[in-house]
Amino acid sequence: MNSARLEAPKSASRVVNDERIAHLIKDAYRGLSSALQTRLRVHGVMYGHWTFLRILWQTDGITQRQLSEQAGVKEPTTFSALQSMEKLGYVTRQKMPDNRKQVRVFLTPKGASLRALLVPAAEEVNEIALAGIPVKNVAVMRETLLAIIDNLARANAFAQNDAQSDEPTA
Repeated sequence: MNSARLEAPKSASRVVNDERIAHLIKDAYRGLSSALQTRLRVHGVMYGHWTFLRILWQTDGITQRQLSEQAGVKEPTTFSALQSMEKLGYVTRQKMPDNRKQVRVFLTPKGASLRALLVPAAEEVNEIALAGIPVKNVAVMRETLLAIIDNLARANAFAQNDAQSDEPTA
């Protein structure tokens, strides 16, 4: 691999010890996303389809609503992505005979075959991102990020409950 591709952009050197965690996570996310988008583009896959494909590779045949929930996006976003993915031949949507309102999403052979191309590309991005970081530090980082996610989920749930209790009743 070309060593010039591994050099950090000049803006990354501006980070100081007191940089807020939110900014560091945002910058790391942008770098990871950009690297993954580049690799997905090589295979003609849109970045917006990646999350849906990952979920369907694990749980093919789930409902559109379940797919939205697992992806963490609103149902109209999922609907639009699935329309595009259907046109590309990655998925089919089927209404279930026992419940005509329920639409399940299934991978086509083309959508399923993308896994063999895209998962290694994503793994490469992770390897690049973690290069030179000791395994024990990666474990601590993973534990820390999971704690941050849990803390924020609890705080958001509390804030939503608090906001709902403050709403005037009719």
